Amino acid sequence: MQIRSSFPYETTREDVQVPLPDGTKLYARIWRPVTDEPVPALLEYLPYRLSDWTAPRDFQRHPWYAGHGYASVRVDVRGHGNSEGMPGDEYSPVELADGVEVVNWLAEQPWCSGKVGMFGISWGGFNSLQIAALAPEPLKAIITVCSADDRYDNDVHYMGGSVLAVDMHAWAATMLAFVSRPPDPLFVGDRWREMWLSRLEAVDPFIHTWLEHQTRDAYWRHGSVCEDYSAINAAVLAVGGFHDPYRDTVLRLVEHLPGPVQGLIGPWSHQYPDRGLPPGPAIGFLQETLRWWDHHLKGVENDVMAEPKLRSWISDSHPPATVYDALPGGWVGDPSWPSPNVTPTAYALQGHPLVVDSPQHTGLDAGRYFPFGNDADLPPDQRDEDAKSACFEFEVPTAVRILGRPKVTLRLRMDVPSGQAIARVCDVAPDGSSTLVTRGVLNLSARHGRDRVEPWLVGGTEDVTFELNAIGHTFPPGHRIRLAVSSAYWPWIWPQADSAGFTLDPAGSALELPVRQGDLDPSITFAAPEQSEPLEVVYPATLDEPRPERLVVRDVAKGEWRLEVDPRYGGTRVYPDGLEFTEDALETYTINESDPLSARTRSDWLIRLHRPELGWDATIESRSEITCDAADFITSNEVVCKDGGEVVFHRTWEKRIPRTAG
Repeated sequence: MQIRSSFPYETTREDVQVPLPDGTKLYARIWRPVTDEPVPALLEYLPYRLSDWTAPRDFQRHPWYAGHGYASVRVDVRGHGNSEGMPGDEYSPVELADGVEVVNWLAEQPWCSGKVGMFGISWGGFNSLQIAALAPEPLKAIITVCSADDRYDNDVHYMGGSVLAVDMHAWAATMLAFVSRPPDPLFVGDRWREMWLSRLEAVDPFIHTWLEHQTRDAYWRHGSVCEDYSAINAAVLAVGGFHDPYRDTVLRLVEHLPGPVQGLIGPWSHQYPDRGLPPGPAIGFLQETLRWWDHHLKGVENDVMAEPKLRSWISDSHPPATVYDALPGGWVGDPSWPSPNVTPTAYALQGHPLVVDSPQHTGLDAGRYFPFGNDADLPPDQRDEDAKSACFEFEVPTAVRILGRPKVTLRLRMDVPSGQAIARVCDVAPDGSSTLVTRGVLNLSARHGRDRVEPWLVGGTEDVTFELNAIGHTFPPGHRIRLAVSSAYWPWIWPQADSAGFTLDPAGSALELPVRQGDLDPSITFAAPEQSEPLEVVYPATLDEPRPERLVVRDVAKGEWRLEVDPRYGGTRVYPDGLEFTEDALETYTINESDPLSARTRSDWLIRLHRPELGWDATIESRSEITCDAADFITSNEVVCKDGGEVVFHRTWEKRIPRTAG
């Protein structure tokens, strides 16, 4: 990583409040170049607190853009951080309308040229796309990183129509803890406590809403830009990583957007591609995005639009591991998506019909749904998972390179009205080790559409087809391609109440791989990663033994399995302005190997914000749990907030939510 301290422009930084039509003011931090000429503005718009949680990341990129002639702006969403107003659901109509107002406000500033770009990763990438679909006139270009065009089937809530136990719950619990944090008195003054208490009264756990909408209804269609790609006029650079769950969106945006669009998919996890977090290699992402901004916001005649419409990393075969500093492989370029270089190739399954009734703890080696570059994020050797699945293998006499979304067709017979099928493609080396390449899920009641529930005809046989997540991978000669099919995948997928597996008939079943012709393209290159000078955050040493990132505990007598996950969001750090910030989280997933109704998730959070010089000491403790019976999901959430030693808020929510599709 190169740290840059000299730029074409000197820069200034100021914190301001952006006024909205209803009188609410959003907190913003603006880095600007020192110049008399108006410049374009770049907006990153998030609920994640610019004065603490994202501050280290913000300082890596906003000053860098300012030093290259842009006003780079970071704004906290209404009801979060130091912004006024009440918090709401993710991507609510109010949030998006506020974002449009911010874009227009930026364009009207005397230091702005009138042209605005938006960028962001995850939440910021989502709302960049969604605000672009609302088409505010000044918004000319966006860069959306690790985001989704489909809020139902390519986000943290559902996968293939099945409830995502692992991240629907974990993310709802995380946001409950996050939204319960107070404004900072250093920035909002003495009114911080009044603002905090008003916000807390408005809090309702996200999990209630998310579980109340178990099919792809109007709630999920809101904010899903796949409903109308033609609404987006801004130029779009869509960026993803093959170890991020949102990468399929990049392919769909390249395929469907009517305006200027390019896609870039690397080997990365859920991170900006310049941060150097595993798996790499990292790229000079800021330099690459500067070309995009210069062309679309300043009219610079550079060669950015001459790049292939889709640039993708294809990994070479690699042994299974939970972390890779850098993956072997290289880049390819395609002129469009679908690509003329990719040919769907079918591999017919062979054998006699067999019963697939996987133990309920199948999936404990799935790895993290959202890899962030931690040591235990990625799936380990899949041999144990494969043993709980029906496996079909195909020899690889010559190298097979794939790019895109594999597809499976399975001929199934089921004796219960509901169930789910999970398909994994693995790369099996001569030594028997099994590396997960990609996977996909289908809730069998959603086989005819994610917007409906169609019970299986008991005793009936049907062919079902579903896609797996996109991947770029090369299977070398002498290896085997393994398709593993299971009926359970905990804790990624919440088990069906009457889970009893299915009978799989290989006759009429097949794996379809998107085989890419052509070699890697050594002409596709990127500059080395570069960032601006980091924020001087101190991470105090601790004598405590760190928890394992992922720990599996088995109670042999009870047949119970427990997965404990430390998400490693940040620990304790001290900021240059004196803020001492501590957060600690533990996620727990428990199931009995023979009982789908034993599934249980729990998330515990502790957050402390402390300013010794102001005598400010606020803590938030939260607990979130989900259990189930045959009829309902049963949710329990609790938040306790303290100002010093005084409890100023304590609330518990208990709710039963009918299992309509999950």
